[in-house]
Amino acid sequence: MESKAMALHLATSINITACRKALSKELVYGDRDELFYSDTSRYLYIFRYGVVSFFGYNENEISQLLMEIKPYCEEWRPTDSTETMEMELVANIDKATIDHDKVILPETNVEGIRLALLHLSQSVALDYFAGLSDQAMKETRRHTTYLEQNGKLDIGGKKLKRHIAKVLNINNQISENLYIFDSHEVVWEDLELDRLDKGLKQIFDLKERYRNIKEQGIVIKENLSLFMNIMDHRESSRLEWIIIILILVEVMDLFIMRLIS
Repeated sequence: MESKAMALHLATSINITACRKALSKELVYGDRDELFYSDTSRYLYIFRYGVVSFFGYNENEISQLLMEIKPYCEEWRPTDSTETMEMELVANIDKATIDHDKVILPETNVEGIRLALLHLSQSVALDYFAGLSDQAMKETRRHTTYLEQNGKLDIGGKKLKRHIAKVLNINNQISENLYIFDSHEVVWEDLELDRLDKGLKQIFDLKERYRNIKEQGIVIKENLSLFMNIMDHRESSRLEWIIIILILVEVMDLFIMRLIS
């Protein structure tokens, strides 16, 4: 059986508990973060961080499944974050192989299928988070350019705090939802799955892409730390001037009172 596996980024998050109650399919694996279903050589994988992947379903069936999942999605939106992968299930082989960008698996190797869909889903999630990170980087670069050209910041107060919170949320979502460097639990005691795991990470270039996002996040945080220091210095200077003015007013008031008396 040869078909394309597909992964879609659908929402900010998906309510896994509600999906588990609503979908009437054979659940192969489920926990608070993900649900993996099997349906007569068709497979569905749902992740809490808003990604769903499919194998063996046609377009109409996928559309129907998406409508079933939609009520349990937070911030559902049409997305360009879509990725496909050639995958073939073969009856009379013992080992999984990766031929360029095509994954060939024994049709009975359900955990191998799950692993392939997991990495495809992680790849789509990385694309989504990379987009968020790039957007935050552009905003930060705009402020640093203004600082370079004018010697002062064009952002402060609540706007700066919101920008910092946005960047922190992106980094937190990446850390919470993506386990690129940690092997999935299914590979810990299976050498074949471990080999497949490493091969899939390589064809999707997951580690390098993950590193790039994390490093970009570090650069942004360093810039924001500088912005906060400048803002704190500006606030301190303002307070110092207020204190100086109050002292001058007090001195002038005392001087005038003495003249009057």
